[in-house]
Amino acid sequence: MTQLIDIENVTADPGRLVEEGRVHKSLYSDPEIFAQELDRIFNQTWVWVAHESEVAEAGAYKTAFVGRQPVIVSRDRKKNIHVLLNRCRHRGATVCEGKRGKTRAFTCPYHGWGYSLDGELRAIPKAEEYEGVIDKQELPLERLRHDSYQGMIFATFNEEAEPLETFLGGAKKWIDLFMKQSGGYPLQVLGDHRFRFPGNWKIQLENTTDAYHFPIVHKSFISSLDDQTSEVFDFLDGEGFVEDLGNGHSVMVMIPELVDLEANLDDPIPERFAELAEALRAEGHDEAEVRRLVRAVGGTGFNLNLFPNVACSMAFFRVLTPISVDETEIHHVAIGGAGAPAPFNQTRMRLHEHFQGPMGFGTPDDAEGWERVQKGSLAGPDGWILVNRGLRRMAPSADGNPAGAVCSETGMRAAYQMWKRLMSDEAGE
Repeated sequence: MTQLIDIENVTADPGRLVEEGRVHKSLYSDPEIFAQELDRIFNQTWVWVAHESEVAEAGAYKTAFVGRQPVIVSRDRKKNIHVLLNRCRHRGATVCEGKRGKTRAFTCPYHGWGYSLDGELRAIPKAEEYEGVIDKQELPLERLRHDSYQGMIFATFNEEAEPLETFLGGAKKWIDLFMKQSGGYPLQVLGDHRFRFPGNWKIQLENTTDAYHFPIVHKSFISSLDDQTSEVFDFLDGEGFVEDLGNGHSVMVMIPELVDLEANLDDPIPERFAELAEALRAEGHDEAEVRRLVRAVGGTGFNLNLFPNVACSMAFFRVLTPISVDETEIHHVAIGGAGAPAPFNQTRMRLHEHFQGPMGFGTPDDAEGWERVQKGSLAGPDGWILVNRGLRRMAPSADGNPAGAVCSETGMRAAYQMWKRLMSDEAGE
């Protein structure tokens, strides 16, 4: 029998909307719950904002969001990184609209107030009119607490939040493994693209840890592969697993033999990468480097979800930004190796375009599924979303964490238990 929920009362304690194996559909569609998520989750936890390679040089910047709040990630002349609120201290206009670039300073387009790369207020037109009224040293761009791990930059508005490494916890091991896909070179962002879909941000969060949909939604992608590669992606009955890493993070291992890209370098080179191997040999790379690069080029065999907004997804970063209760922006970031041979990075870009690029197979297929979930969440006076697959078949992982089969919903339950913890009455006090 369906359990009815009094939404007017439950928004005072939205934690009640998450149970052990199901979540209430109002999590996707209630504007009051969405507003609370911005405050209790995105303003209180560590949120991914950039990779260090995007601001590699002095004067480099990138704009991003923490929840819906615009920020600037910048590197000053001393090579220090800053995360600044993108809001002039005068009348509140954004001081930077470029997505990425280099600059000497940030200047407000409204009244010309100028700020240095570290956020200090340096210039005010008609400064004499402010004599005795303001002190420039007291009006820098507001700075966010930030930290990085393996080049991934996170920021938070919460000065009392636990250290980033503590927050990442069991996910650090998997971040370390993910970074090996640059083939022995420093990881570097190669390009990116953005799109929006008409659905709640948690629908996408679920997707990155959902192997169950792959052979159905991505049938057209699988049909585009050669036989050897299509067998690699036939993983639902394999030895993969989904592991709860704590704090809402999870890892979904689809292809266990590709977890460590520095292992098994003597294995035969896959047929689909034979041309790449020959191109690398033609450039004069020795066989050991050829095998290391070929092994890394296709990415890892797992998706790592980092709560609340970023996934290290096989061979790219997937970043989500909540726009409204029923709209989300997705940022797909292609990655490769800084200084790596051109054929290696080119192959990675072609693979990215094939599945997650703007004209690829994966993005439109996934987005249609997300949109349909959002539409369905509006149907009926009440309803629950099931996340209980594999719930009674859990076992400890090698690291002692809860784990289930690769098609289990272990990762979704992990994320929603963190959501519940942050959204409960106790968390809001």
